[in-house]
Amino acid sequence: MKLVFNSLAVISSGMFAGVLFAIGVLLGGYWKELSAVAFLDSFNTFLPLVPRAIAVGLVAVVGLTGSVWLSWGDREVRRLWLLAAGCIGMLFILTAVWFAPTNSQFAARSLPLAQVLAKRDMWLMLHSLRIVFAAVASILGIIAVSR
Repeated sequence: MKLVFNSLAVISSGMFAGVLFAIGVLLGGYWKELSAVAFLDSFNTFLPLVPRAIAVGLVAVVGLTGSVWLSWGDREVRRLWLLAAGCIGMLFILTAVWFAPTNSQFAARSLPLAQVLAKRDMWLMLHSLRIVFAAVASILGIIAVSR
């Protein structure tokens, strides 16, 4: 059981980082070249794919929860799993507090066009933090497994 939860935690966190990295590099690079109107069109094209990325993150939550639970007796390992879970937690908080409302603004086209490109640039900058949180969670999981 421990191997299953540890594997889910490490692999899913790493996959989540990879998905977020691909969004940032591939779509982000493309979006930076677009006008405000073209960006909003492109954003709305890709927005339906977001639940697929979130699903990978939720699998990581399951793995991390099980890993914390199964390591509870080992203080050092538990601390590493809790830090990894905290990283994924921060990622989801950032997503709920900033990205969900911003994505809704982009989807509804409720921002004035003059503000869209600056908001897109902030979106991409903050998206980098999500990549770091997911990657660090995976690395902490690898360290925890090695203990």
